[in-house]
Amino acid sequence: MPLLKNKKMNNFITKYKPILLKIKRFVNSKIKYDLVKYPTPEFKRKILLLKHYNIDVVLDVGANIGQYGSELLNLGYKGVIHSFEPLSEAYYHLRKISNNYQNWHTHHTSLGSYNGNAQINVAKNSVSSSLLNPLPELLSNEPRAETIRVEKVQIQILDSVFDHLVQNNESVFLKIDAQGYEKHILEGAKQSLKKIKGLQIEMSLKPSYQNSPSFEEVVELLKNYNFELVSIEPGFYDPKTGVLLEVDGLFFIKNNEE
Repeated sequence: MPLLKNKKMNNFITKYKPILLKIKRFVNSKIKYDLVKYPTPEFKRKILLLKHYNIDVVLDVGANIGQYGSELLNLGYKGVIHSFEPLSEAYYHLRKISNNYQNWHTHHTSLGSYNGNAQINVAKNSVSSSLLNPLPELLSNEPRAETIRVEKVQIQILDSVFDHLVQNNESVFLKIDAQGYEKHILEGAKQSLKKIKGLQIEMSLKPSYQNSPSFEEVVELLKNYNFELVSIEPGFYDPKTGVLLEVDGLFFIKNNEE
């Protein structure tokens, strides 16, 4: 059982629930965002898909501080997670939280289409950091996506590390959240994609970064590897108009479907 989901934690929440609700209301009033109870229905459905396809290993590319891995484990995922994060500060927090789990491993690197180094644009909000330059439309919708510094990071192709992380008989799910850099990561994973059963990837309905692939490009590229789109989750949207700008697509291999 994950360490963060245990009897002591449940007892703590029950005992201090009134105080926690007061803190929630106070934080909501200050930051102007609502703190909602997780997991979301979309994430619960994702867990069902991982169980249905018997996923043993999750490759979490663009892990940031470990949000994705934490939620997987706290929702009952029992397999292995390999998280990749290039930013030094984000990786520090990722490594700290992953140390609570025996089956969660971290790698201080970006994935891409070559082995070497690159300069990443570090955003004020961290999660919008990208190896690509942000477009004016993104900064208009999310001012915190502004680049505050540039950091040198390592890049590896997935094909160069895949066989060191995964056993032959394991079923693999690849999650990519790389702020427009998704196509470069797929280009470095041509052999790995033949061994991957499922995939979650961020796709742009309207571009947020220079030279980022469109929704249609990603779907067509993955079709070439026999991946079928089975679910779409809404993502980033224009806060002024409500127009959806990004979605997450979940794909699984057609001939592996039960």
